Amino acid sequence: MNQRNAIEIDGLVKRFEDITAVDGLSLEIREGEIFGLLGPNGAGKSTIINILSGLIEPTSGSAMVGGFDITKQPGKVRELIGVCPQHSAYYKYLTGRENIKLFGDLHGMPKVLINKRSAQLIEKIGLEEAADRKSGDYSGGMVRRINLAMALINDPEIAFLDEPTVAMDPQSRRATWDFIEEFRQSGKTVILTTHYIEEAEELADRVGIIDHGKLIALDTPRALIDTNGGENLEDVFIGLTGRNIREAV
Repeated sequence: MNQRNAIEIDGLVKRFEDITAVDGLSLEIREGEIFGLLGPNGAGKSTIINILSGLIEPTSGSAMVGGFDITKQPGKVRELIGVCPQHSAYYKYLTGRENIKLFGDLHGMPKVLINKRSAQLIEKIGLEEAADRKSGDYSGGMVRRINLAMALINDPEIAFLDEPTVAMDPQSRRATWDFIEEFRQSGKTVILTTHYIEEAEELADRVGIIDHGKLIALDTPRALIDTNGGENLEDVFIGLTGRNIREAV
């Protein structure tokens, strides 16, 4: 049985004045996979996510998300997706629980479902004890976990997770990996950007490496390692881009 595509990108271009952030990107992301989008800082990863989630319009090219055209049917796209942005977005004067519920309200979810989903997510991200404290007192890692829950409150079919584990301690990062994998196992699609190469190697079914707005490599982590040599995916990344991803962030 052929696997359907959750996202189809064809010749996507985004220019900002004299900078081309995305340069003729064509890519298919399958339903039910975790797709790792890797690249140095400024490679175009966040711009791609912003285009696909309807925050900015492409200069040219096209993309379908969940079968809907991102420029012609942006409302339909927004109904299907959840976005955890690269830079934490939350209200410091609200509690963690209130932040999560607010995003449920913005999605137009029924109150009963918002209460149920927020309670489930708070448990899954391990913030039961802190959920009713003002989020302005949270650590960076706790804020990222709340942002992840906010992105998934509507139980989206497609989740864009842009650096979701930044500032997390190793234990929290591992718990978040398990949570993302569990989310995928329910049939959802995840697009993951990360500067923790081992995260993509552990989680992603396939990885696309972006540099200067172009897709320069695409395959499973294992196949990329076997084809390009090296001990791990970080060696592959350095070989292809000439940079260590942690230095490039």
